Amino acid sequence: MKKSILLVLLILNVIHSNLKAEKDIVFRYGHLSVSGNYILSQYKDTVQLRGMSLFWSQWMPEYYNYETIKWLKEDWKCTVIRAAMGVEEEGGYLYNPDIEEEKICTVIEAAIDLGIYVIIDYHSHKAHKNPALAKSFFEKMSKKYSKYPNVLYEIFNEPLQDASWTNQIKPYAEDIISTIRKNDSDNIIIVGTRQWSQMVTEAASNPIIEKNIMYTLHFYAVSHGKYLRDEAEKAMKMGIAIFVTEFGDCDYTGDGELGYNATNEWFEFMEKYKLSWCNWSVSHKNETSAILKPKAGISEWEDYMLSASGVYIRKVLIQKYKNELYNYLLYKKKLKQKKSSI
Repeated sequence: MKKSILLVLLILNVIHSNLKAEKDIVFRYGHLSVSGNYILSQYKDTVQLRGMSLFWSQWMPEYYNYETIKWLKEDWKCTVIRAAMGVEEEGGYLYNPDIEEEKICTVIEAAIDLGIYVIIDYHSHKAHKNPALAKSFFEKMSKKYSKYPNVLYEIFNEPLQDASWTNQIKPYAEDIISTIRKNDSDNIIIVGTRQWSQMVTEAASNPIIEKNIMYTLHFYAVSHGKYLRDEAEKAMKMGIAIFVTEFGDCDYTGDGELGYNATNEWFEFMEKYKLSWCNWSVSHKNETSAILKPKAGISEWEDYMLSASGVYIRKVLIQKYKNELYNYLLYKKKLKQKKSSI
C-alpha cells in the first residue's frame, strides 16, 4: 500500500514538474551561463530568450507594473522583459533615484513571481562619465537580487560613437562588473558596445576577461542590414556572446517605415545563431516601434489596441514560443522513452 501511494505521489510530482516547466521558463532553464557564443541553461541546454523592452522608465511609467508584465508573459509569451531605467535624461535616475529604482524593482519582482527572466537595463548613452552613480545602483541591485536566477544585468545601454572601447567603455564595464560580482558571482552581465551598441568586433578584439559576460548588439531593421549582421557574425567567430537587448522593426529613429522583410531577415539571423532578443518597445508613443495605440491601457490588449508593429511582433513571439515548447516536449518524450528502454 505504501509503495502504491509513493508511486502515485511520484507520478503526480513528475506531472506537476512538466506542467510547471511548460509555463515557467525559469523553472525550465534555471540559472543561465555563457559558453562561447551561447547562453546555456543550468542543464546545459542552449537557451534563446525572446521578449519585449519597456520604454524609458521616466517617460512611460504606466507599464512598470505587475499587470503589464503578466500580460506580456501570458498573452505575448515573452520569456524575458527588459526594464529600461532612464538615467541622465530629464526625470531619470540622476534626478529621481528613489522613484526610478522603485519602478525597476517592481518589474524585477513581477518577473521573479511570474517565472520569466528580466534584464536590469541602465539605459544611458554616457554612463562612463559618471561611474559612481552606476556603481551605487548596481551595488544595490546585485545585493538585493543576487539569489534569483531570473536576473541579468545590462550595465550600459548604448555608448555613443565618440566613446572609446579600450579607454572608456571597457574600463567602466570592468569597474561595474567588479561591483556586481562582490554580491552576485554568477548571473549574466551584458556590456554595451561603441556606436549605439553596434561595434561588437571592437569588444571581441579586446574582450573582458570574466565569466558569464555578453555584449550588446542593437539594430533598427530598416536602417541596419547585412553590414551589421556581418559585423555580428565576425565578432561571434572571434568568440564572444551577443545579446540583442533592443531592436526595432523600423528605421533608427524608432519611426518611419515598418520593414517586414528587413526585420524577417534579422529574425532568420537571430534564429540561426540562437541570439536572444528584446523588441523596442512597450509604449503608446506616436512612432512606428511602439507596440500600442493611445488609450490601450496597461494590459488585456485586443488586436485593435495594437499598432501594426504590435500585431507583427506579438505574432512572432507567440509562434516562436510554440515552436520552442513543441521541441522541448518532444525532447522530454524522447528522453523518457530512452530511460524506459534501458
